[in-house]
Amino acid sequence: MESSFTHGKILPLGIEDEMKKSYIDYAMSVIVGRALPDVRDGLKPVHRRILYSMYERGVTPDKPHKKSARIVGDVLGKYHPHGDTAVYDSVVRMAQDFSIRYPLIDGHGNFGSIDGDSAAAMRYTEVRLSKFAMEMMSDINKETVDFSPNYDGTEEEPVVLPSRVPNLLVNGSSGIAVGMATNIPPHNLGEVIDGVIKLIEDPEVDISHLMTIIKGPDFPTGALIMGRDGIREAYATGRGSVKMRARANIEQMNNGKQRIIVTEIPYQVNKARLIEKIAELVRDKKVDGIVDLRDESDRTGMRIVIELRRDVNARVILNQLYKHTQLQDTFGVITLALVDGQPRILNLKQVLNHYLEHQKDVIVRRTRFDLAKAEARAHIVEGLKIALDHIDAVISTIRESKNTEIARERLMERFGLSDKQAQAILEMRFRALTGLERQKLDDEYRDLIKTIAYLTDVLKNEKLVLHIIKQELLAMRDKYGDPRRTQIVKDDSDFNEEDLIAEEDMVITITNNGYIKRLNTNTYRSQKRGGRGITAMATKEEDFVEHLFITTTHHYLMFFTNKGKTYRLKVHEIPEAGRTAKGTALVNLLYISGEETVNTVIPVKEYSEDLFLFMATRKGIVKKSVLSEYDSSRKDGIIAISLDENDELIGVKLTGGAEEIILGTRNGKAIRFSEEEVRGMGRTARGVKGINLDEEDWVVSMDSVTEGGELMVISENGFGKRTLLDEYGRQSRGGKGLLTMKVIPKIGQMVAIKVVKPGDELMIITKEGIIIRINVEDTSVMGRNTQGVTLMRLQPNDHVVAVAKVVSKDDEV
Repeated sequence: MESSFTHGKILPLGIEDEMKKSYIDYAMSVIVGRALPDVRDGLKPVHRRILYSMYERGVTPDKPHKKSARIVGDVLGKYHPHGDTAVYDSVVRMAQDFSIRYPLIDGHGNFGSIDGDSAAAMRYTEVRLSKFAMEMMSDINKETVDFSPNYDGTEEEPVVLPSRVPNLLVNGSSGIAVGMATNIPPHNLGEVIDGVIKLIEDPEVDISHLMTIIKGPDFPTGALIMGRDGIREAYATGRGSVKMRARANIEQMNNGKQRIIVTEIPYQVNKARLIEKIAELVRDKKVDGIVDLRDESDRTGMRIVIELRRDVNARVILNQLYKHTQLQDTFGVITLALVDGQPRILNLKQVLNHYLEHQKDVIVRRTRFDLAKAEARAHIVEGLKIALDHIDAVISTIRESKNTEIARERLMERFGLSDKQAQAILEMRFRALTGLERQKLDDEYRDLIKTIAYLTDVLKNEKLVLHIIKQELLAMRDKYGDPRRTQIVKDDSDFNEEDLIAEEDMVITITNNGYIKRLNTNTYRSQKRGGRGITAMATKEEDFVEHLFITTTHHYLMFFTNKGKTYRLKVHEIPEAGRTAKGTALVNLLYISGEETVNTVIPVKEYSEDLFLFMATRKGIVKKSVLSEYDSSRKDGIIAISLDENDELIGVKLTGGAEEIILGTRNGKAIRFSEEEVRGMGRTARGVKGINLDEEDWVVSMDSVTEGGELMVISENGFGKRTLLDEYGRQSRGGKGLLTMKVIPKIGQMVAIKVVKPGDELMIITKEGIIIRINVEDTSVMGRNTQGVTLMRLQPNDHVVAVAKVVSKDDEV
């Protein structure tokens, strides 16, 4: 069908085909012309146009600053017909020392802050090129790069900058195109240049060796990179995830409190928003223990102060902040750049190779330009020398000519000169006839011949080209190189934190209201039986110390609750506190529910398949399970035993699987049986009957038999005795047990049984928080059915609540 206005034919076209073609055209326009950097100079078109426009206008480091609006207008009018906001935002970013590792623009005025404050309007700020940016322009006037017409064909702009420095890696880049994105982190200039030089010296070098030179990203905001796995992956494949963490130190304050001082934060993290998030966590009680939060940052540097309550572990709070805020963040590396106009994912060596090829091209083109210029000048000088050698004839020829054109032709004809040589002779001044000027001409000619010979050699020899690149890169390193800002440290998962912590014996105490602390065992001195003891902890009237045991800083702590669940921590994660300090609330360390109370804590070195956990409940149920089944780091705990209704877990023992167990009851009964009578069961199993209990009786304590040991029995009124284990005959599991202590009002009901041997020491603690450390040898050996002797004199209304044995090195797991 013929159109009345096109004088052509209207062709039917499917909308799907048209949409596909149009969208692909649009996508490629965004990819190539807007969002992705060129692998050679590391710049997107807008950045390249800004820098070239400023260079062309002469807004250089040796000139005064110019209004940003003037620069933005120049860029819009000549090269970049898009929004002025987009151009100014790019100008601002290139001037921010917290956004770009080596700023390309020297800004004067308010260019925003790391708190997210925006820059002042472009009519207020002023800019000029930085000295570093001038290296990007080096030799651009020597035909080192191609130029192309601008959008309206009235100007020409560079397709790429010569880029004396490897800007793509050094300053990084980020951008979202259509269907793809790039996110390249900044690096240290010295390291990247050393990497390029290594590639020059050894083109076959592998990425792993390059990584020993270019160690990883180097962010303008400093901070830490945790581990090298993400860096290795990013450098090897072009994609990876780098874990960044703030630089934070824990300081001791004069009042006994601690505070966390943050001096560097991860790259691209908004400081003000970070502080707001921390405050929000405190408000919502997701992080408990922060009493003050303030920003003390000034022009000398960053300083965020987080003051903590006296009873909390600063390391635990810091780890919670790493988990819930951008004090720890990740940088997703996508090394996507334009190679010959096509987007490509590149590994580290490919990026360096492409930059090196670009520099070869720049040096060759510059050499050709310099050679052509030197040859042209040598040609002129040769003509001038001929003129001086025949000066009289030359002057005569010129005087005899009617005009300049005839004079030029006669000179060319008579002396065999070229048009340019003849023109130069006509323009020669009389001062060139002096002897001094003649000598200068001879010297210049000799220098030109040497230069031409050198430049010709460069074009013939690639090794010379590489040598020039190397020397120029070394000059850049010496001029702009600076120390690394971002420290690369081992990730928490790469090493055991206890490697940095001395192995020491520790006392762990837990109160009835759930406060835990650790103290060095040297805090308590050994006393004779019958002593008054020393105050272990200042507790509230309604609180009292319920559990005490001895372990070392390198153990795991397995926390078993009355509800049959288990949790775990490392001992060194528990805050160390003074002898009279209350400690840290367990809810800050463990994710236990309000209905749970911790009643047993077991220290273990490692989760072996040769060891077992033997459990007993209040109703006399026992269970044996392999220790390795409990190796879980789940913060919300795991099931240790399935309990009957109204039953509770009262004790757990670590055994070898063939030991003898003793259970003690509230009414003074005890039963001894082999744990081999209890088959191994799964972690969530219920168990079997261990003792047949009378009414109003329940199991209060459990221990395992050791060869040559004795049974220490302690009552709630501070009485105790040692009895030979031989007096406790071995029975079958599920029996009624034997009487082990006369339970009368004076003695009180039984609190605990402990298997001991000569040389052992016990710690006994009361409801009022009084603790005493005694040698078991100071307690008499008595028969099974006796009352015992006074171990500890108690105040009225006080009673014994817990007993723990001081563990020797030989007894540790």
